[in-house]
Amino acid sequence: MTLLRLEPRGEASRAMVYLTPLIAVALTLVSGFLLFWAMGFDPVKALHAFFIAPVSSVRGVGELAVKATPLVLCAIGLAIGFRANVWNIGAEGQLTLGAIVGGGIALAFYGEGGWWLLPLMIVGGMVGGALWAAIPAFLRIRFNASEILTSLMLNYVAVHLLNYLMHGPYRDPEGFAFPESRLFEADAVMPLLVAGTRVHLGSLFALLAVAGGWFLMARTFIGFQIKVIGLTPTAAGYAGFNQKKIIWLTLLLSGALAGLAGLGEVAGPIGQLNPTISPGYGYTAIIVAFLGRLHPVGILLAGFLMALSFIGGEAAQIALGLPKAITGVFQGMLLFFLLATDVLIRYRLRFGAKTAPKPIAGRAAA
Repeated sequence: MTLLRLEPRGEASRAMVYLTPLIAVALTLVSGFLLFWAMGFDPVKALHAFFIAPVSSVRGVGELAVKATPLVLCAIGLAIGFRANVWNIGAEGQLTLGAIVGGGIALAFYGEGGWWLLPLMIVGGMVGGALWAAIPAFLRIRFNASEILTSLMLNYVAVHLLNYLMHGPYRDPEGFAFPESRLFEADAVMPLLVAGTRVHLGSLFALLAVAGGWFLMARTFIGFQIKVIGLTPTAAGYAGFNQKKIIWLTLLLSGALAGLAGLGEVAGPIGQLNPTISPGYGYTAIIVAFLGRLHPVGILLAGFLMALSFIGGEAAQIALGLPKAITGVFQGMLLFFLLATDVLIRYRLRFGAKTAPKPIAGRAAA
C-alpha cells in the first residue's frame, strides 16, 4: 500500500523556480545551525566563523573572488551544455589538463619568457581543456556513449597524468625530490588586479565569461538552437538544427573554459604546478550551475556563495578546530535541499494509495 506518492503539478511556478535556491540556502543554514549544536559548538559563533569572518576584510573579499573565479568559469561552460542536455561531468579533468598544458608551456620556456608567454599559456590551457572534452564528444557522436560516464572517468585519468608529471618530467630538478614544478617566472604569472589581495587577471576572464555566456544564450541563433534542442529535441530535428554540432560546440566550449580556470590557478594563486591544484572546483561547479539556475548572472552569485563555503571551511578549521570535511558537508546539504525543492515545485506530495476513477453511471448500466 502506497503511503506517500508524488503527483505532477499542472505547471511549475516560475517565481518558485527562482526562489528555491534561496530556500535551499536558508535550509542549509538552519541545518548547519543544528549540526554545530549537535557537535557541541556554539552555533552562532560557528556560523559567524564560517560565513561572516572570512569576508570581514578587503583581503578576505579578495580571497572570495579568487576562489569564485574557477567555479564561475567552469560553471558557465557546464550550464551552456546542460541547457542542451549535454551532461559534461568532466570539468575537473578539463581543468587539470588546462593546467598541465598551460603550465607545461611556462616550464618549456623557463628563463626565456617575454610578454608573449602568458597569452600563449592562456591559449594552451584552453586548447588543453577543449581537447580533453573532445574525447567524450567524439565517443558520444561516434558510439552514442554516455558523456556522463566518459567525462567522469576521464577526471581520474587527468589526475593520474598530473601525478605522473609531478613525479617525473615536470618535477623541479632543484626541488629536493618534492612533487612540484619550478615556480613560474614573472612573465608566466597572472598580473594582480587589486593591490593587497590575490585577485588576478583570471577574475576578469570570469566576468567576461559571464557576459559572453549571457550574450550567447540570449542574443544569438546558436543560443536559440541550444535551448530548443534541450527542451524539444524532436522539434529541433524538424527545424533542421544539427544536434551533433551542438554537442561538439558545448563540450569544446565548456572544456576550454575549464582549461582556462586550471591555467588561472597555476598561473595565479599557486604560481606552479603541484599534484593538488584543485580542491574539487570542477565538481563543485556543477552545484554552482544548478544553484544559479543555469543563468550566467545566477551562476556568478552562486559562485561567490560556493567560494564562501571553501574559505569559510578553512577559517572554521582554524578558529574552532572543525574537521576539514565540514566544507563538503555544507556543499552536500545545499545540493540536497536544492534538488529536494526542485522536486517539490514540479510535484506535490500525496498521502495514501492512488484511487481509481469512478466509472460513469451510464456506461456501468450498459
